[in-house]
Amino acid sequence: MSTHATAGEHSSRPAVTLSTLQKMKKRGEKFTCLTAYDACFGQLLSEAGVEVTLIGDSLGMVLQGHDSTLPVSMEDMVYHISCVKRGNRGAFLIGDMPFMSYASETQTLENAARLMRAGAQMIKIEGGAWIARSTQLLAERGIPVCAHMGLTPQSINRIGGYHVQGRDPRQAESMLAEAGLLESSGASILLLECVPQTLARTITEALEIPVIGIGAGPDTDGQVMVLHDLLGISPITPKFVKNFLRDSRAGIRGALQDYVQAVKSGQFPAPEHCFD
Repeated sequence: MSTHATAGEHSSRPAVTLSTLQKMKKRGEKFTCLTAYDACFGQLLSEAGVEVTLIGDSLGMVLQGHDSTLPVSMEDMVYHISCVKRGNRGAFLIGDMPFMSYASETQTLENAARLMRAGAQMIKIEGGAWIARSTQLLAERGIPVCAHMGLTPQSINRIGGYHVQGRDPRQAESMLAEAGLLESSGASILLLECVPQTLARTITEALEIPVIGIGAGPDTDGQVMVLHDLLGISPITPKFVKNFLRDSRAGIRGALQDYVQAVKSGQFPAPEHCFD
């Protein structure tokens, strides 16, 4: 079998769409998301049953060796999205808009269009209420948006470090309101990073759109991890990370399948991976 087959040619399942994820939320069925940055892993993830592949600006840290996501460029994102697209076998592809690539309306539209042309089916932008206008702008033009709230790595210098967000009752209330605003502005998915489990549950139940969590407890509709964290090869190990390769009996493919099974069965994230 040729390793250069076109995307989807050998897919064993129907392609995952935004509608697929919306229906899974309504049914109460968990879905999985992982990062990938190249064609090989794009194929492996989709064949393992991962519904959503995120081509994240986390590549700045795990591939390029930077200490943050800030140096990642649009050229980097376009390149890696196009690579994953060629290997993908039916997963839904989300591409990150890198730091300062959506600072103005013109920038937002032009850069989002570049990522979509490269193969993304949705773009992800970080922020709270201040990205509502950008979200609306994109949604009105047919570009699906995943809004990323909580710990937003592109704002790390303002936040002052990698800290849990939303523990303060007033901040939690504000985040709930901002999540609703982003949904009403046209966001199709919300991603919550490093927020208390109870807040993530409240937001997930309040929204009609699917909510993906990382370090946000087991009650979100989907879970996401950075691929290198799942494989245990990242230089740091956050609290919400589990090394699925360590106990795999079938190597990397087995680790990916074990992750999918653990999320869908409710075994991951476990209490030790959550924040109060």
